[in-house]
Amino acid sequence: METWTGSCPGLHFALSVCLMIAAHTFQNTKADISCASRRSLVQLHAGEIRAQPTDGLSAFKNIQVEFRELGISRQNTGKDNDQQHAPVLENGTRMSLAQSHRGGSNGKRDFGDGAALPRAKRNSPEFAELRKSGLTGQTALNSGASDERDSLLDRLRSSGLSRSELRKNRDDGRGNKQQDEPKLTSSTFALTGDSAHNHAVVYWSGQNSSVILILTKLYDFHMGSVTESTLWRSSDSGSTYEKMNDKLGSKTVLSYLYVCPTNKRKIMVLTDPEFESSLLISSDEGASYQKYRLAFYILSLLFHPTEEDWALAYSHDQKLYSSLNFGRKWQLVHEHVTPTRFYWSVPGLDKESDLVHMEAHTPDGSVQYITCRAQMCTEANRNYPFPGYIDISSLVVQDDYIFIQVPTPGRATYFVSYKRDLFIQIKLPKYSLPKDLHIVSTDEKQVFAAVQEWNQNDTYNLYLSDMRGIYFTLAMENVKTTKGIGGNQMLDLYEVAGIRGMLIANKRQGNQVKTFITYNKGRDWRLLQAPATDLDGNEIHCILPSCSLNLQLQTSDNPYLSGAISTKSSAPGVIVATGNIGAELSYNNVGMYISSDAGNSWRQIFEEEHNVWFLDKGGALVAVKQPSVPTRHLWVSFDEGRQWTQHSFSSVPLFVDGVLVEAGAENQIMTFFGHFSHRSEWQLIKIDYRSLFSKKCTEEDYQTWHLHNQGEPCVMGQKQIYMKRRPGNYCMLGKDYSRILSAESCICRAHDFECDYGYEPHGNGNCRPSFWFSPSATSKSCSLGQNYLNSTGYRKVVLNNCTKGVKEMYTARKQQCPKKPPKGLLLTTKDGKLSANLGTNVTFLVHLNEGDSIRTNIQLDFGDGIAVSYSNLSWAEEGIKHVYKSAGIFCVTALAENSLGYDTTTLHLHVTCPVENVQLLAPFVVIRNKEVNISAVVLPTHPRTVTYFWWLGNITEPMVTLDGSVSYTFPIEGVYSLTVQVSAANVIFQDTKTIAVREFFKSLLLSFSPNLDDFNPDLSEWRQDVGRVIKKAVLQVAEFPEDQLLVAVYPGVPTAAELFLLPHKNQSHDKKKSEEELEQVSRIIVSALNQNLVEFELKPGVRVIVYNTQLTLAPLVDSDPRHRSSAMLMLLSVVFLGLAVFLIYKFKRKIPWINIYAEVNQEKEQEMISSVGQGDNTPKITLNEFPSSKELTEKELDARVKRGVANARESTREIPNCTSV
Repeated sequence: METWTGSCPGLHFALSVCLMIAAHTFQNTKADISCASRRSLVQLHAGEIRAQPTDGLSAFKNIQVEFRELGISRQNTGKDNDQQHAPVLENGTRMSLAQSHRGGSNGKRDFGDGAALPRAKRNSPEFAELRKSGLTGQTALNSGASDERDSLLDRLRSSGLSRSELRKNRDDGRGNKQQDEPKLTSSTFALTGDSAHNHAVVYWSGQNSSVILILTKLYDFHMGSVTESTLWRSSDSGSTYEKMNDKLGSKTVLSYLYVCPTNKRKIMVLTDPEFESSLLISSDEGASYQKYRLAFYILSLLFHPTEEDWALAYSHDQKLYSSLNFGRKWQLVHEHVTPTRFYWSVPGLDKESDLVHMEAHTPDGSVQYITCRAQMCTEANRNYPFPGYIDISSLVVQDDYIFIQVPTPGRATYFVSYKRDLFIQIKLPKYSLPKDLHIVSTDEKQVFAAVQEWNQNDTYNLYLSDMRGIYFTLAMENVKTTKGIGGNQMLDLYEVAGIRGMLIANKRQGNQVKTFITYNKGRDWRLLQAPATDLDGNEIHCILPSCSLNLQLQTSDNPYLSGAISTKSSAPGVIVATGNIGAELSYNNVGMYISSDAGNSWRQIFEEEHNVWFLDKGGALVAVKQPSVPTRHLWVSFDEGRQWTQHSFSSVPLFVDGVLVEAGAENQIMTFFGHFSHRSEWQLIKIDYRSLFSKKCTEEDYQTWHLHNQGEPCVMGQKQIYMKRRPGNYCMLGKDYSRILSAESCICRAHDFECDYGYEPHGNGNCRPSFWFSPSATSKSCSLGQNYLNSTGYRKVVLNNCTKGVKEMYTARKQQCPKKPPKGLLLTTKDGKLSANLGTNVTFLVHLNEGDSIRTNIQLDFGDGIAVSYSNLSWAEEGIKHVYKSAGIFCVTALAENSLGYDTTTLHLHVTCPVENVQLLAPFVVIRNKEVNISAVVLPTHPRTVTYFWWLGNITEPMVTLDGSVSYTFPIEGVYSLTVQVSAANVIFQDTKTIAVREFFKSLLLSFSPNLDDFNPDLSEWRQDVGRVIKKAVLQVAEFPEDQLLVAVYPGVPTAAELFLLPHKNQSHDKKKSEEELEQVSRIIVSALNQNLVEFELKPGVRVIVYNTQLTLAPLVDSDPRHRSSAMLMLLSVVFLGLAVFLIYKFKRKIPWINIYAEVNQEKEQEMISSVGQGDNTPKITLNEFPSSKELTEKELDARVKRGVANARESTREIPNCTSV
């Protein structure tokens, strides 16, 4: 969720102009200028624009940064003045009023990828960026046509006429040309020597100042950096300019320039970091500079709204710095701050003027809302106004409100703090499930929000809140969007300047789009009545509702080209727009229309699109054709567009890239920016239009105008009378005059009230409860003996000034709180999750929809044997914290009870500990059609909180279990891969083993000379490599198929291994022959091992001898020191046991029963060896007969004792002696 305030991000320039030139690439370019301060439609951004160039046409430092999901362009002081400060926009991005933050994703998605959409407040561009192109606002000529255009330009120059003059049209005929037409005084200055520079930024220093600064740069598209720069300064309002490079250092390359918003004499200039990282500071409007070295690279600056020397700087490594002496010294505020999510304190709301609001990341990647003082932001001095985590790029501090989005699964959840009070969840209608949510504006004591519902794709619904920004009701459905630059969605919603509560929107109705207007903040909407006649006086037959006037609400990418619609607060009621007459909005056969009475009636003024600006504080209009060719004429009207006079502003036709009108100075100066050809230098034409006025206005030159809505004089509960200059008077206003002469409150009527939260308007205009809303429900805070406001289904439109009338009937009534049993008890965790990590604080929130919270007892059982009780719900408002000391799934139960009844609810919480390791335990070789146990050992242990995913054999879909072992039967011989994945606490680990399936097999246990242990790192990869070397060494002493011999090296020290001899596949029909072959090969290998003939070289000079051994290792886990020591103790125990067996055998004649046991054992040994084929009568041995490592070891050692050491050289079994790697 993001939002724009309409003020400049950190600049707040009273006047500044940015020209972005693209002379390098003339083909297919446009002069793109944008300003977030312009009153226009809302823009929904698909992505974030970084404050640095991203491609060849990106120019300079973007102090206003656009963002995804909940945010504002920059600080808003809450002042609603006419002069808002426009930002620099990079890469031709058009002016933004908001950015999306996807709900339920953040989208996140986006509070709209995002969300915020403020409308820009005023239509007075002051700072922007132009790209140099052949044709401003149109597709430029290609390079092949440049010579032809230059030839045409030469002919136009010689004739003294522009192409527009050569082409007679109706608009020219409408000009009122007089013989004694007053001449415009103009002067032209060329930025000589900078023709190669493809980027320029122009700044007017400030109110009543004559200083203009221009920074031109050569941006190398291939290197991606600035290689040259020139700073120009004018002290005579643009008549002449002086190069400042010598005062800055001839080799200094400049990148960005900033003007302090509260003292325009103070200027900061940044050097390009590719050459040096420095800051140049001026306190005399750029006449002189001091250089200060920087230890970081500034990406964006944010000046304080009232303190001229205070600034925040955001660095390239996501650090936020503060300076209290205008950049001469910087101090670190915080690290890991989200771009554009930092704000100065809002005057009148925050106690400390140096308070900083910011969104910062924790070491584990979570995001928190933090406040601290700019120069005292240590951990001890930080505050966390919202105790939980928030979504990234969701913090918005704007006017009286602070917005955040919290990370909850499924439905997006938004919170708002009004006037720095506690955060409360925003209440949209219950089944408004936002995919995108944007804050449109907050500047009229309520919140406008645009919401894209779950079933919408290219439209948004407009919602209005109560004064606290909590409860939202629907104002208009299906507001149209259009795709802007970079794929951003533009919301067709426009706020008319100067008249409170007046909005214009384009709404989709079926397959058609129509323009609607409202005078009471969206309570009622109507279509626009088309003009009665056209320009020639012919009658237009257009009857509502099948035909109406439809307006384009897009603003220009260039703030110095007026865009499709323009209004000005100092000219209330005057609206100039591009549009068409018909059944729906169209972009063909359009014309220019004007309304002088706030949209009640309209007139056509041009048949073609023009750029129209307000002159002399809105007292006059100036128009210039949208230039597809160079021009040298402009048209001026003093009677609200009824008559136009033509004037020349240049002797040579100019490609106009932008016009700066009334740039904050108390003078009558316009500045045209452009070029005579795409090869020429930038031309700045200063025009003094003072000669157009005959005198200064006096009282006789004004008349009154009554605001009305189709004859209804009460608008927003008032009868408002404005003062306007009489049409046709050529007198000069000079400065703003009192616009509202009187405002008389009206008697309240139904249209002064809108439907309250939970209510919807019906066909008869009455508000009725929505199906999901219970009007009888009272707040939990309503206690017996207290009163509450019971809604009538209506609420007064915010800032409506009506009195008496139906006000009492529609206003919420005060009633006593009833005594009710608890109902609607809800239990959640503070972060909305149903899982928590072991040992962390879990905060439970208990919410009661109905019932007396003061007299209701709350009990909470955590499910682990611990429970708490509270005498009333107020004690648990901040949440109930608990730490679980063991992992598992716990049933948490909440009980609310009073004398009238009770309510209960449960929550199942998964307390997990992250998995650190998993090991798959499986035999290397198994018998076909015999069930085998396969286990996974997880460290640390996770009872009831781990999910196991098994891929066994050739199955493609996993077997999912909550147990760490499975049984499986392999029906076909072969080699199979076994994989297990373990999922716990959002962490997944995996282990894989290979298993061979045969009818029968033979195995030998191997040991090694002690020097191998010195090089054993106890890694699985090392064991695999050593296994291959052992296999190669064995094959050198015995001829045996390589694919039928397996070597498994076991974990731990001393190093041990097992050699498996496998028969050919599918030889069950000749099993006896295969057994004899395996027996023969086994004898050969044992003989070679006994003679120390099997050896390998581990590294130069280190040879390892392989032995046959009696020790069969029990199942082991991967390397661990305690396992190594256990193996060593086991080896020593076997040695002592072997010695004991030898002594008993030596003296067995003296112990008769021992002799008998040994003889029986010998018979059993021979019987076991003869049953290699595994007939039906052969005892079946499976892994589940080896339940533990200890039991396996004891059984194996017992067998060795019974057989005797001398006769235990080899064995044939159904399964391997060791069941894990």
